[in-house]
Amino acid sequence: MKRDPLPQLTIQQLDYLVTVADSPTWAAASERLGVTPSALSQGLAEVERRIGRGLFDRVGRRRVLAADTGPILDYAREVIARTTDLGRWLETTSEGASGSLRVGMIDVAAVGHFPNELRSFRQARPDIDFRLTVVPSSQLVEQVRRNELDLAIIVRPDVDPPDLETRPIITEALAVYGPPEQSDGSTSASGARRDAKRPTAPPSSWGPWVLFPTGSHTRALIERALIGAGATFDVIAESHQPDVLREMVRLGLGWTVLPVVQAEFGPEPLKPARIKPLVERSLVAVTRRGSLPNPLAEQLVELLRAAST
Repeated sequence: MKRDPLPQLTIQQLDYLVTVADSPTWAAASERLGVTPSALSQGLAEVERRIGRGLFDRVGRRRVLAADTGPILDYAREVIARTTDLGRWLETTSEGASGSLRVGMIDVAAVGHFPNELRSFRQARPDIDFRLTVVPSSQLVEQVRRNELDLAIIVRPDVDPPDLETRPIITEALAVYGPPEQSDGSTSASGARRDAKRPTAPPSSWGPWVLFPTGSHTRALIERALIGAGATFDVIAESHQPDVLREMVRLGLGWTVLPVVQAEFGPEPLKPARIKPLVERSLVAVTRRGSLPNPLAEQLVELLRAAST
């Protein structure tokens, strides 16, 4: 294949490549794009002709991305993301335009810390197309990277990703909770008064544990803090959902560590194993580094930061 000095690639052709990479099959990709499989195949063949190299390998009857297609795919994602950013920026800054905002949050941010702020934001801007996704931090980060979200509120990782901008939103306490017969009878981590006659269980008696899954940043924070406190770290069950962990504790299946705002509120609050929280974690707002600012996202971030202070 002869390569042009400057490949004349269209946004549509790059979108074909990104969609194929992100879809389970070519049929699914063509459906998402609203084109026939034949048109999709021809479009990608034209990309290969213009860049002077193949993008796919044959595995039986299937076509899969070639191992060295990564840099081309990264370029395509960046162009698509920046073009989408420009469209959204023009939409939200044009006079009379309503705009759109795609936000992702972990559950504790959406329903624990900021439900009132989300409600007031929506009530103040009924004209915008507001979409909210509530999933774990790792999924939100990938959706921001793929430009599927304008903004996400996540647990801050040990090292800030170099491709994302992070801004602090709130710091929250995580406390230890045991089955009802093991809980502390003094003041809770949230400040509520308990039965002061019951003794605090020592860390050596805590466990076994029902916790967030291995690989999450919060799980790593909890593990380090428990071991540092002198507790035995024996995990018998895992779940991303705090409500599930709370119910396991109520059923006497094990001990857990949860944000105070999720554990100690509602009709059946858990009681902490000791007054002092075990550890703190930070929630941050993340956006793609270098993207055009979305005025609606900036408004929401400032609203959340003001509420947290």
